[in-house]
Amino acid sequence: MTVYERLVIEKSDGVGWLILNRPDAGNAFDALMLDELEAAWAELDSDHDVHVIVNAANGKAFCTGMDVVQVARDKAAMRKHSRRTRDAELKISSWHCGVWKPVIAAVNGVCAGGGLHLVADADIVIAAEHASFVDPHVSVGQAVAYEAITLARKSPMEAITRMALSGKGERICAQRAYELGIVSEVVSAEQLRPAAARLAAAVATNSPTAMRATKKALWYSLEVGLSEARAAAAETIWRLRDHPDHAEGVGAWREKRQARWQPLDPVEVP
Repeated sequence: MTVYERLVIEKSDGVGWLILNRPDAGNAFDALMLDELEAAWAELDSDHDVHVIVNAANGKAFCTGMDVVQVARDKAAMRKHSRRTRDAELKISSWHCGVWKPVIAAVNGVCAGGGLHLVADADIVIAAEHASFVDPHVSVGQAVAYEAITLARKSPMEAITRMALSGKGERICAQRAYELGIVSEVVSAEQLRPAAARLAAAVATNSPTAMRATKKALWYSLEVGLSEARAAAAETIWRLRDHPDHAEGVGAWREKRQARWQPLDPVEVP
């Protein structure tokens, strides 16, 4: 396992944890953390023993976006990542890095600016009751783009537009985020990690191949029209009928036993 300075990576019982670990800086992205995120997503995605990934954070904040101190003092350090923003080649989130395993974001505090990548691009988001979401880009003369666009595909556009145009002047609290569908569950702070672990454990019991196919179909549907998305989904469903997990799942259900799924093969699902 790679040793990280800005992240903590843990693996157990089919669950991989990717934990932001820069609490003294609000888990803001500096150049090193951005490099490590790309490597960590790749490590967890390539590990056949990891069936689901939980993205969490140490400290009081989940992620406060880009490290403005480093941006101001050391522009050279962020030059590669600035080019990636320009060229639409970011490598911050699971979606950016082409991770097709299920990803759960556990938001423990404020999530601001670029940190919203990790929320927008997660498959399931749960939050502590004191968590909040804010996008201050327009307040510092920057356009809101990547994060808000994806959130607007998954949540009511009016609410996301309001957050984007309000900048630092307005935060969405955890309960309001739940009402808007940005998060699917709100729990107490002390229950956030246990709740994420329970959810991840339940997800990890399912067929890795079927979950990847499902995730690809759902995210693809955000890119295309309804008819094209449903046609592609039908093809995926049909292709998986010949996969060993299809017969194994039925057999395990009938025999009331734990299913023995096949290891994930990255070439099986187009």
